[in-house]
Amino acid sequence: MNIRKIIAFLIFTCFLGVFFIGCIYIYVQPQLPDVSKLKDVQLNAPLTVYSEDGKVLSQFGEKRRIPLTIEDIPQTMIDAFIATEDSRFYEHNGVDPIGILRAALVLIATGKKSQGASTITMQVARNFFLSREKTYIRKIKEIFVALHIEQTLEKNDILELYFNRSFFGHRAYGVGAAAQVYYGKDVKELTLPETAMIAGLPQSPSIANPIRNPERAMKRRNVVLMRMLEMGFIQQQAYDNAINAPVSATYHRHNVDFYAPYIAEMARTYLVDKFGKEVAYSGGYSIYTTIDSNMQYHAQQALKNNIFAYDERHGYRGELEKLWSNEAPWSVEKIVEYLADIPNEQQLKPAVVTKVSKRSAKVVARTGETITLPWEGISWARKYISDTIQGEHVTNAQSVLSAGDLIWIRLNETKKIWQLSQPPEVTGAIVSIAPYDGSIKALVGGYNFNQSQYNRAIQAERQIGSNIKPFIYAAALEKGKTLASLFNNAPINQWDQRQGIAWRPKNSPDVYTGPTRMRLALGKSINVISVRLMREVGLNETINELIKFGFKKESIPRNESLALGSGSVTPLEVARAYSVFANKGFLIEPYFINYILDADGNHVMQSSPRVACSNCADALEPNNDLMAPAVQAFCPLPKERLATRVLDSAIAFLITDAMSSVIWGGGNWKHDTGWTGTAWRAARTIKRRDIYGKTGTTNESKDSWFSGFSPYLTTTAWVGFDDNQRQLGSVSANKNFKNQIVGAESGAKTAGPMWNEFMKNVLKPFPERTRIPPQNIISVRIDRTTGLLSRRADHTSRFEYFIEGTEPTSFTSAGSTTIDDDFTISEDEAIFD
Repeated sequence: MNIRKIIAFLIFTCFLGVFFIGCIYIYVQPQLPDVSKLKDVQLNAPLTVYSEDGKVLSQFGEKRRIPLTIEDIPQTMIDAFIATEDSRFYEHNGVDPIGILRAALVLIATGKKSQGASTITMQVARNFFLSREKTYIRKIKEIFVALHIEQTLEKNDILELYFNRSFFGHRAYGVGAAAQVYYGKDVKELTLPETAMIAGLPQSPSIANPIRNPERAMKRRNVVLMRMLEMGFIQQQAYDNAINAPVSATYHRHNVDFYAPYIAEMARTYLVDKFGKEVAYSGGYSIYTTIDSNMQYHAQQALKNNIFAYDERHGYRGELEKLWSNEAPWSVEKIVEYLADIPNEQQLKPAVVTKVSKRSAKVVARTGETITLPWEGISWARKYISDTIQGEHVTNAQSVLSAGDLIWIRLNETKKIWQLSQPPEVTGAIVSIAPYDGSIKALVGGYNFNQSQYNRAIQAERQIGSNIKPFIYAAALEKGKTLASLFNNAPINQWDQRQGIAWRPKNSPDVYTGPTRMRLALGKSINVISVRLMREVGLNETINELIKFGFKKESIPRNESLALGSGSVTPLEVARAYSVFANKGFLIEPYFINYILDADGNHVMQSSPRVACSNCADALEPNNDLMAPAVQAFCPLPKERLATRVLDSAIAFLITDAMSSVIWGGGNWKHDTGWTGTAWRAARTIKRRDIYGKTGTTNESKDSWFSGFSPYLTTTAWVGFDDNQRQLGSVSANKNFKNQIVGAESGAKTAGPMWNEFMKNVLKPFPERTRIPPQNIISVRIDRTTGLLSRRADHTSRFEYFIEGTEPTSFTSAGSTTIDDDFTISEDEAIFD
């Protein structure tokens, strides 16, 4: 009878329990989420920016996540988590009764709540749908949601969600991101102890990770290894090896292949403006830019090298601090401890001088390594006095450095030596675009992005200086002038009645040679002739011409100083305008994004740039959107994909040819005879004929420019101070150096070397191309002095290009020998001079 009562009581208790659970389910059921959404879950993933050739340039987002499929995850990783988090995962239906009983016994014995009963499925339920608060009602909901998940998804699907959603500390979500953050590896490359370390993190990812608390993390790792051994997932030998492995985790930043912060920030800003910050940072978007990683590398190197060169030739501003002088020198340990709090600045590393001899110095770096600075890395450091004054050249290292000096050093990658250095105060920008479609191939907006996110390549509006002159000359050619037209290179004095002063534009150097041909005037950047040309064209017509090249009307001053470049523009605007010459007359629109993919690989944006195509444009029939069949195969683009022609191809050719004289002058780089253009250094550095450009310097040398192009790229380089009132100054000779830059800073000396280094490196893979004149261009022999026809085949004449019908019709008088660009070359050479 007693047994019957007991059985009846147990049945009643079970019925009551089921009834109670049913009531609870009915109560919480309206609050339970729809777990079917997990079938189509979109995991939050960061925004990734790529170069055109697939290199990762940057990642943005609060959460670092690398989504993986279950097939991507090694079995060792799965075993480690099963052993640690849920050993009966493949046996239960989302809830482990044994685990719940164990948790209940702990609660009865200690009075404390425990999460030990949570299965992997329950953790997925909590991670996706519930909070982490420790309450009974949340735990009940977690159980029911887990049961629903098991009814909806396969076990491997649940594991995949768990491995991708769990938090592992240091903003890493998912095992893929954890492997990168702690070890800088793909998850498949992890060793057994590294795998066990990651498997032990979900319990306390923030306070017990191997970076913040390596001892506690090691203990947790060893627990994981023990559980794997007990469950037969690993053998004793593997366990013994792993248990003795040291903690090797270190923090790894985003998995970036190539650091290009300015272009990456442009891409980030674009997507945030399009979708909002929350969606942009978590939607897993991939932005593929137009950047060529090789060109970007050379642009960054050219800018840094040029900025350092400018800064060093103006002198050394001294040590950061004197740590000791007469007292006992610091130990290496004390130096290392002190340097630990001083971050690197770009390529510069802090160091402390410990010993100085006559021709070298020894310094201790943050790593404790002793580095020798050779004389070649110190000899530049004469004293900086001002932007225009430097001290005497140094004769020994002891006059520059002494023991106890806290200094900056950097590795000179060209000379392969460590050298004394300092953070530059000057800055710069460089941008290079494809002239036929406007795609930006390289862009650097400043020396130090961490110090200033101001993107000077697209935001800094600075006076353009003599970079304006090719556009003034193009307007004059449109008015019927030719490259042989003479203009008087003589002083200008114009009285300004409103201000009561005289405007006297000066040449640089301040030399005047009388009547001068337009080609020679552009090659030597003669200021007064630029003013006379603009007067010939007219101010309004000149402004309209500049607008055609893409310059903003509001940035163009309405006075004659415009001829000398008083308008303010950005480097990208200048590169776009110069591309009109490079692409034979079309205004293209710069762009930097090829396409954008969402997390599923679908295109959400695809660029369709307008392209410059002379053949296509010339073949378009009137009032017809289709191109002539003969050309369609070459360029099968509809009319709306073609860039607008803003300049006749013949004039574009003539200005391009004249800009060749800016670089090559009246001779070539193999000879020191003949007149030189302002950009002669480009000829000697790059040593190829298919480069064209123009120097630019503003009043008082506050801005220096070099803009130019090849058939493949248009590039603009700018150097100046962010304080636009500060002058770039001048440099006196330093006896420790040969082939040095001396005199006033200018476009040729200050921005030119950046352009030269970049173009020299990036053009190497491209074959040199010869200019082909348009059909209406002819070449005739002219007298170098008068610009008239010449019968003499000697140094008094040269071949010049003309638009057919504009060539001179009369011959120069016999015996004319006064010349301005004497250099004897063959007719074949002359035509490309």
